[in-house]
Amino acid sequence: IGDARLDYYSIYIKWFEYWLKGEENSATDMPKVQYYTMGSNEWRSADAWPLLETEYTKYFLHSMGGANSRYGDGRLSTEPPRDESPDTFIYDPAHPVPSTGGPRGTSWGTSAGAIDQGSVEVRNDVLVYTTPPLEEGVELTGPITAVFYVSSSAKDTDFTAKLVDVYPDGTAYNIQAGILRARYREGFTKKVWMEEGGVYQIQLDMDASSNYFAPGHRIRLQVSSSDFPSYERNLNTGGNNYDETEWVIARNTVHHSRQYPSHLILPVIPVKEN
Repeated sequence: IGDARLDYYSIYIKWFEYWLKGEENSATDMPKVQYYTMGSNEWRSADAWPLLETEYTKYFLHSMGGANSRYGDGRLSTEPPRDESPDTFIYDPAHPVPSTGGPRGTSWGTSAGAIDQGSVEVRNDVLVYTTPPLEEGVELTGPITAVFYVSSSAKDTDFTAKLVDVYPDGTAYNIQAGILRARYREGFTKKVWMEEGGVYQIQLDMDASSNYFAPGHRIRLQVSSSDFPSYERNLNTGGNNYDETEWVIARNTVHHSRQYPSHLILPVIPVKEN
């Protein structure tokens, strides 16, 4: 990601000198937002967030029912899905998907930051959807949202989403991620359970990021039901999880069809004309 250092110290000093000492300097002249764009590897600034020029673009999930692992048939594109078979995977809380990179490391061996996702994407309990190699670069800067239509054999389970930048040599670096416990799909003030055979819409807040996907790179989405130990495992019982010693194996499904168009909403920044 290049040299992402910023001279925070000078910014702090100017700010305190302006407000506490009354010194006239450039502390209040800088734009309100400072952000670093990975891929192009540069600090940028803006007066509003999200950026005013953001074009929120839906990238839809596609497959013929075999998106399990990076070797499956999962695809990601801006074309809405037709009548496609859903993707199903088995989530066993005894064998959760290991945390690989992300905003924080853990004492269980995962480092923070961008880590190659190769060891995760070969698992059959990870659905993988990928665009073709990009003919033109795409910049994503701003909030990222995933909207899935899901089913489960369990009354409660988790769903995860991870945005990934795939380099031409196949190395896949995580950019941003999100997770939602299905019981809270209607808000965190109440619990609602799933019924087997039902299809439910869930929305995952994947926070925000800024990344330039260069020509030849691919945009990828991982979907699963665990990211452990960064996040607590859902034992799929509908209980508290933290005080339980038994669990339920869940058969989880992600739908993508005309009726259930699962998708990412990505903050695309138009290419500026020189």
